[in-house]
Amino acid sequence: MRVLISGASGFIGSALAARLNTAGHEVVALTRHPRSPHDIAWEPASGRIDAGRLEGFDAVVHLAGESLADGRWSPARKRAFRTSRVDGTSLLARALGERRQPPAVLVSVSAIGIYGDRGDEPVDESSPPGNDFLSELAIAWEAAVDPAERAGIRVVHPRIGLVLSPDGGALKQLLPIARLGLGGPLGNGRQWWSWVTLEDVIASLRFLIEDPAMQGPVNVVAPAAVRQKEFARILGRVLGRPAFLPAPGFALSLLLGEMANAMLLAGQHVRPARLEAAGFAFQDPALEPALRRLLERP
Repeated sequence: MRVLISGASGFIGSALAARLNTAGHEVVALTRHPRSPHDIAWEPASGRIDAGRLEGFDAVVHLAGESLADGRWSPARKRAFRTSRVDGTSLLARALGERRQPPAVLVSVSAIGIYGDRGDEPVDESSPPGNDFLSELAIAWEAAVDPAERAGIRVVHPRIGLVLSPDGGALKQLLPIARLGLGGPLGNGRQWWSWVTLEDVIASLRFLIEDPAMQGPVNVVAPAAVRQKEFARILGRVLGRPAFLPAPGFALSLLLGEMANAMLLAGQHVRPARLEAAGFAFQDPALEPALRRLLERP
């Protein structure tokens, strides 16, 4: 296949591009900073895209977006989140929908933050969205693909959970603290963390590209969500370090503001109902074996 990837140099994008290349597919990057003539240029903030070069792709995987986890959410950063996700997705969807040879599928990434803070309520793809900032952002983000859907392109929204890899994402940030024995509960620790390993994210994205029956929202999380304090306890056990010293919720809120409340102290107990029904086989369905494999701990 010819596969176009936005965000191909990012944490998930680089791993997906490497896996597709290894499997013999042709991967092209849609990027703001082209490094080779093979790359396709775009600038979501100003609405510019080299649309003439978007002909003839079999699949497009749209991963680009400003990171939500890098510090406090100022009004300027919130605008950047919307521009990079909603405006960028709309620009790409319109350009793809206008092609003479549009792709068969657009896999446009989303996030489980769309469900909001749900407490102990289990949620799946049929559950309604929440009403906080992350929920509203994700609703608009997913709706921005409408031009591609109207053009007959199959659109899938993988709603990705907390991605685990020692090379990036949340686990990379947690490891230095946990190795010092300071990786205890965040707040009361009762919030649900719906996690998934990077390997299962990449496998699921390939599955969504290749299975023509997959369309609409698809939760990309492991089948066994855990409470945050249980996550901390298991990570500490795998590392052989204590994990009982809590980080008070009020301190996290003072330090990180709205970002702490939305991403660290809130939670969703998410089920991958559609992946399970489609027969997708998770490499890492349980947390402790997954962490032991990732961190090479027997």
